[in-house]
Amino acid sequence: MRGKCLCGLVEFEVLGSVPKLLQCHCSLCRKQGGSSSNTATFVSADNFRWLTGQENISSWVKESGFRSDFCSTCGSPVPNSLRNTPNYWIPIGLFDNAKNLKVEVHLFVGSKAPWDVIASQGTHYETMPELSELISLLHSSKNT
Repeated sequence: MRGKCLCGLVEFEVLGSVPKLLQCHCSLCRKQGGSSSNTATFVSADNFRWLTGQENISSWVKESGFRSDFCSTCGSPVPNSLRNTPNYWIPIGLFDNAKNLKVEVHLFVGSKAPWDVIASQGTHYETMPELSELISLLHSSKNT
């Protein structure tokens, strides 16, 4: 499945199937995307490749480790390597054809915006679980 930023300069491809999705409702993700949450997934580096535009990517990293990579032309958030893991964080809105994907996990539901209504399906975490647990849940074949 291929994805690209708003202006199309940054393009990437995910090989194989796309794992289940997460929605993060923390204040950082709300500010990054300007919405109630950030919908994304984690893909193994072996199943990810850049097609064009890596030279157009800028990064901003908060002292806490929160990282935001974005197209320096249009400002769209773009994939970035997930901390010290062999995975990429992929914002799902960059795919033009993201059919049959399911939100499996809701993060930071304890700090969601007061006007945000979170769907009842999926696993809800008040904060952030261990990263290894989250990656396993997104890649599991079991439905919750």
